[in-house]
Amino acid sequence: MKRILTNNKLVLAFATCLLLLCGCANTYVITKSNGMRITTSGKPKYKNGGYYYTDASGRKSYIPGGQVREVAPASMAEDESPNFKPRSSK
Repeated sequence: MKRILTNNKLVLAFATCLLLLCGCANTYVITKSNGMRITTSGKPKYKNGGYYYTDASGRKSYIPGGQVREVAPASMAEDESPNFKPRSSK
Protein backbone atom coordinates (compact mmCIF):
# COMPACT_ATOMS: atom_id res chain seq x y z
CA MET A 1 0.00 0.00 0.00
CA LYS A 2 2.86 2.39 0.83
CA ARG A 3 4.42 1.76 -2.58
CA ILE A 4 1.21 2.78 -4.39
CA LEU A 5 1.00 6.02 -2.38
CA THR A 6 4.67 6.80 -3.12
CA ASN A 7 4.15 6.19 -6.84
CA ASN A 8 1.03 8.40 -6.86
CA LYS A 9 2.93 11.22 -5.15
CA LEU A 10 5.78 10.88 -7.64
CA VAL A 11 3.40 11.00 -10.61
CA LEU A 12 1.59 14.01 -9.14
CA ALA A 13 4.87 15.88 -8.57
CA PHE A 14 6.03 15.12 -12.11
CA ALA A 15 2.73 16.28 -13.64
CA THR A 16 2.81 19.51 -11.62
CA CYS A 17 6.37 20.29 -12.75
CA LEU A 18 5.46 19.55 -16.35
CA LEU A 19 2.47 21.91 -16.26
CA LEU A 20 4.53 24.70 -14.69
CA LEU A 21 7.30 24.38 -17.25
CA CYS A 22 4.86 24.38 -20.17
CA GLY A 23 3.34 27.65 -18.96
CA CYS A 24 6.73 29.40 -18.86
CA ALA A 25 7.92 28.56 -22.36
CA ASN A 26 5.55 30.67 -24.44
CA THR A 27 6.76 32.32 -27.63
CA TYR A 28 4.86 35.17 -29.23
CA VAL A 29 5.02 36.78 -32.66
CA ILE A 30 4.79 40.54 -33.09
CA THR A 31 3.69 41.43 -36.62
CA LYS A 32 4.59 44.98 -37.58
CA SER A 33 2.46 47.11 -39.89
CA ASN A 34 5.04 46.65 -42.69
CA GLY A 35 4.69 42.83 -42.48
CA MET A 36 7.95 42.16 -40.61
CA ARG A 37 7.60 39.53 -37.87
CA ILE A 38 9.50 39.46 -34.56
CA THR A 39 9.60 36.29 -32.46
CA THR A 40 9.72 36.90 -28.72
CA SER A 41 10.37 34.68 -25.74
CA GLY A 42 7.51 35.49 -23.40
CA LYS A 43 4.50 37.72 -23.79
CA PRO A 44 5.27 41.34 -24.73
CA LYS A 45 4.16 43.91 -22.16
CA TYR A 46 2.22 46.98 -23.33
CA LYS A 47 3.31 50.09 -21.43
CA ASN A 48 3.42 53.82 -22.24
CA GLY A 49 2.15 53.36 -25.81
CA GLY A 50 4.55 50.60 -26.85
CA TYR A 51 5.53 46.99 -26.40
CA TYR A 52 8.47 45.87 -24.30
CA TYR A 53 9.71 42.37 -25.11
CA THR A 54 12.65 39.99 -25.01
CA ASP A 55 13.57 38.70 -28.45
CA ALA A 56 14.58 35.14 -29.29
CA SER A 57 18.27 36.03 -28.69
CA GLY A 58 17.54 37.25 -25.16
CA ARG A 59 17.88 41.00 -25.86
CA LYS A 60 15.34 43.33 -24.28
CA SER A 61 13.75 45.68 -26.79
CA TYR A 62 10.92 48.14 -27.39
CA ILE A 63 8.63 48.82 -30.33
CA PRO A 64 6.11 51.70 -30.54
CA GLY A 65 2.48 50.59 -30.51
CA GLY A 66 1.72 52.42 -33.77
CA GLN A 67 4.07 50.08 -35.65
CA VAL A 68 2.38 46.91 -34.38
CA ARG A 69 -0.41 45.22 -36.32
CA GLU A 70 -0.75 42.03 -34.24
CA VAL A 71 0.64 40.33 -31.14
CA ALA A 72 -0.23 36.63 -30.99
CA PRO A 73 1.12 33.35 -29.62
CA ALA A 74 3.37 31.66 -32.16
CA SER A 75 0.86 28.85 -32.60
CA MET A 76 -1.90 31.32 -33.54
CA ALA A 77 -0.01 33.96 -35.53
CA GLU A 78 -1.39 34.57 -38.99
CA ASP A 79 0.68 33.22 -41.85
CA GLU A 80 1.62 35.80 -44.46
CA SER A 81 1.47 33.33 -47.35
CA PRO A 82 -1.37 34.13 -49.75
CA ASN A 83 -4.29 31.73 -50.04
CA PHE A 84 -4.70 32.50 -53.74
CA LYS A 85 -2.25 31.14 -56.31
CA PRO A 86 -2.71 32.46 -59.84
CA ARG A 87 -2.60 29.87 -62.60
CA SER A 88 0.23 30.17 -65.01
CA SER A 89 -0.81 30.93 -68.57
CA LYS A 90 0.14 28.40 -71.24
